[in-house]
Amino acid sequence: MSLVLQVNIKVKAENLDNFMNQVLENARAARSERGCRQFEVLVDPEDKTSIMLFEVYDDQKAFEAHQAGEAFKKYVAEAVPLLASRERHFWKKAV
Repeated sequence: MSLVLQVNIKVKAENLDNFMNQVLENARAARSERGCRQFEVLVDPEDKTSIMLFEVYDDQKAFEAHQAGEAFKKYVAEAVPLLASRERHFWKKAV
């Protein structure tokens, strides 16, 4: 069963370029990880500071492996402080 993560992000406007570089680097790294099926960075066309991450993993174990990786650790340390807010929502397929 797949694990889906939706992350709603609001970036501080002055940090937008720096954040986008870092989140795209994290996304590229995640896509190459075993167990990551999809990792999309989506931008609100009316507000560039509103970002949504859409991530699909094989299972909880694959997601945990992603979080243990160096790219994710770097992202959390360097990119998360650039945010105004971040909300994570986990989803699973209805049976």
